[in-house]
Order: sequence, then C-alpha cells, then structure tokens
Amino acid sequence: MTRSRAHDPNVCGVTAAIAVIDGKWKTGVLWLLESGPQRPGELRRKLPGLSEKVLTQALREMVEDGLVHREVHDVLPLKTVYSLTDFGRELSELLGPLSDWGHRRLERLAAS
Repeated sequence: MTRSRAHDPNVCGVTAAIAVIDGKWKTGVLWLLESGPQRPGELRRKLPGLSEKVLTQALREMVEDGLVHREVHDVLPLKTVYSLTDFGRELSELLGPLSDWGHRRLERLAAS
C-alpha cells in the first residue's frame, strides 16, 4: 500500500487508516508510545531488528500523519523525545479490538 493512499480522499476509511499504520514497525512503535514518551534509542532497544534508518522514516511519517509528537530539547547532545498525540492515542485505542480479533484468529488457526 502506498503512502499516498493515506491522504487520498477517494479511498474508503479503512484503507486510509491502514495506510497510516502500514509497515512492519509502526504498530509496535504506537504500542510502545502508549506507555509514555520515549527516545529513539529506547524504541530501537525494545524493537529488536529495527534499524535506525527505518525507525527514523517511520517516526517521520507518523509525525506527518499527526499520530506522534516530536520534541527536541536544546541540550548537548540534542535530546529528541517522541510521544503520542491525542489523534495517535485515539488510533491506538481503536486498534485494541483489532488486536483482540487477530489473537482469536491465531488461536483458531492453531486449533485447526
């Protein structure tokens, strides 16, 4: 799915929502930011396999989409902290039931 679909007014709402969280890492970042503001290094340590480049790109897109707030503290070395916006928190709460459904699906597959 392309990023442009996240901004296309001619797609259904579900497609627009999924375009915002599309990718391997964004839902994990949302989940981690639910517990409070985090620095990029903290996010990388908690998501093994996530490269600095991919994290930076995901966070930029999430800031652009209004899900995440980026705050830079003017100290040396620069300290950057990311947190959920109200819009991002709303999305995170809405993903809860979808996560529950996904777990039920996995249990069903395991039982088959």
